[in-house]
Amino acid sequence: MHLGLTAKVDLTVTADDTAESVRSGDVPVLATPRIVALVEEAAVAAVAGQLAAGETTVSMRVQLDHLAPSAVGATVTASAKLEKVEGRRLKFSVSVNDARGLVAAGKVTRVVVERERFMDKCL
Repeated sequence: MHLGLTAKVDLTVTADDTAESVRSGDVPVLATPRIVALVEEAAVAAVAGQLAAGETTVSMRVQLDHLAPSAVGATVTASAKLEKVEGRRLKFSVSVNDARGLVAAGKVTRVVVERERFMDKCL
């Protein structure tokens, strides 16, 4: 795993992505929980193909500032860049932009785990 791995994920905001729909508010704009999912998706994509067989990453920490609204119909782009590797912890800088500029920015930490062993903890 090397520093600087990046990925981008696009989303055209629909009614299903709004704060009203996910019940995190009562306005018809892109919901913060949906932004969290989008930056997580970008972080996963950044390290796709870099893990050993049987490994995956799981979310550990999300620190995010949601700075501006995005309306239904807007296209947003989430970006993730691997900034630091500390053992099994992968630390990403993330951002989300739309045509008007920065929508959200922050950090995501994911942990490399053995998929089967991790799932055994659910039993």
